[in-house]
Amino acid sequence: MATNTIQDYLDLVTSEFDESPNFLAMVSFGISLPVQVQTVLQSMIPIFDLSTPPVGDQLDIIGAWVGVSRNVSIPITGIYFTWDSSSFVGWDYGSWQPPSAPTDITTLPDDAFLTLIRAKIAANNWDGTIEGAYKIWDAVFPTLSILIQDHQDMSYDMILVGEIVDALTLALLTGGYLPLKPEGIRINEYFVPVDSNAAFGWDVESSYITGWDMGSWLREIVP
Repeated sequence: MATNTIQDYLDLVTSEFDESPNFLAMVSFGISLPVQVQTVLQSMIPIFDLSTPPVGDQLDIIGAWVGVSRNVSIPITGIYFTWDSSSFVGWDYGSWQPPSAPTDITTLPDDAFLTLIRAKIAANNWDGTIEGAYKIWDAVFPTLSILIQDHQDMSYDMILVGEIVDALTLALLTGGYLPLKPEGIRINEYFVPVDSNAAFGWDVESSYITGWDMGSWLREIVP
């Protein structure tokens, strides 16, 4: 969307006055401030566009608008990359630990906070149905697919396939920070593959589940 310039408004002056320097100067003076305000407001749109994406204070402002904070109530542990660990914080799972950063995360980095903001926006527009859950999940994680097993007892299990889920994203999911479930509904377990392949399963062949030599074993995580 283009921003009007002073000349755009001067071009609207009728022929009776368009040769009057003093009148044109008065018009220019009167509209100069509104034009500057328009320019500033227009420049703010891409700054707060989630597809850009915004960073730092810009994310904090958007988070305040949608109702989330980058500060977590319970410190998140075990998400940094390590060697020879029995937990899944190796290649593709662990995040790099910045110099002098504490071992426990109490403030989300920009990428994780952006995911949280997108999840909150999606949840605010969700109708609470399983069909709607698939749609909002695609909006938040376009490269990660889900399968929902509804137990018909106000609880369900969730399988994540399509890419490796890093430790911090998984901690946000299992810790309840990403509000991708209806109120009053319990997620019993998450199942994540050990790589980016489809999940292994019997007697099923789809883009989500496949058989021997193709499917990946799933790792069970209880929130």
